[in-house]
Amino acid sequence: MQPMTNIAAVLKSEISRLARKQSRAETEALKKLVSVQRTEIASLKKRVQDIEKALKALAKLQAVQAPAKHKQMEQADEGSNHLRFSAKGFASNRKRLGLSAAQFALLIGTTQQSIFGWESGKTQPRAKFLPAIAELRGLGKREVAERLAKLEAPR
Repeated sequence: MQPMTNIAAVLKSEISRLARKQSRAETEALKKLVSVQRTEIASLKKRVQDIEKALKALAKLQAVQAPAKHKQMEQADEGSNHLRFSAKGFASNRKRLGLSAAQFALLIGTTQQSIFGWESGKTQPRAKFLPAIAELRGLGKREVAERLAKLEAPR
């Protein structure tokens, strides 16, 4: 005859085994979720660092350009009736009209070197040139060619 095992001990060990199995299954899912979230947090931290670095660079650039822009705005307020200037737009207008920098300079009343400086964005036109620049925006190729012919003829 075999000795009868203690039912309470068997029941206790079986309950412990099932509890461990159940908790292991639940903790595995949580471990995977935590791992995914940690990866996501790390990538978000990296993005925040990159954005902060870009923000600092922009702030530094703005601090350097702010005095120059303020001075240009004062000049523009004095005599140009709030005409705006964009280097990109200026260059595209010259190309749209099919003019060289020398021809464009002749129409505006400035030098070829000034045109290159304005187009590159290294310099800004004085307020006295802004009306002439704005006037050329509204002209077509024929009108510009006529004006250019009149200006070049007396030479």
